[in-house]
Amino acid sequence: QVQLVESGGGSVQAGGSLRLSCLASRLTYTTYIAWFRQAPGKGREGVAAIDTKDGTILYADSVKGRFTISQDNAKSIVYLQINTLKPEDTAMYYCAAGYTGSRMPLAENSYPAWGQGTQVTVSS
Repeated sequence: QVQLVESGGGSVQAGGSLRLSCLASRLTYTTYIAWFRQAPGKGREGVAAIDTKDGTILYADSVKGRFTISQDNAKSIVYLQINTLKPEDTAMYYCAAGYTGSRMPLAENSYPAWGQGTQVTVSS
């Protein structure tokens, strides 16, 4: 059974940066690994996804230019670098895996496997 463990969240001031990590274990069937976030009172939003086979990357329009997703295959870790943090980035951030398609890598229902999340809080 796949396990995803996120880390790296925290409380930062606006303008700061964070690097989130997603450690994936027992992962044998996924094509994409993605990062989602869920702000209080809102639905889960896909922000970035990476094709673990060929490195194709997609970003939500709302985060382009500030978020960078990358992978370290040797360590089975997918990172999410977040720069120039804004208060509206405050959310629980989750990584997800298990999607073997190609059409909807930022759609929540594409992923059967989820981590527990790491909280990011940005103060103004």
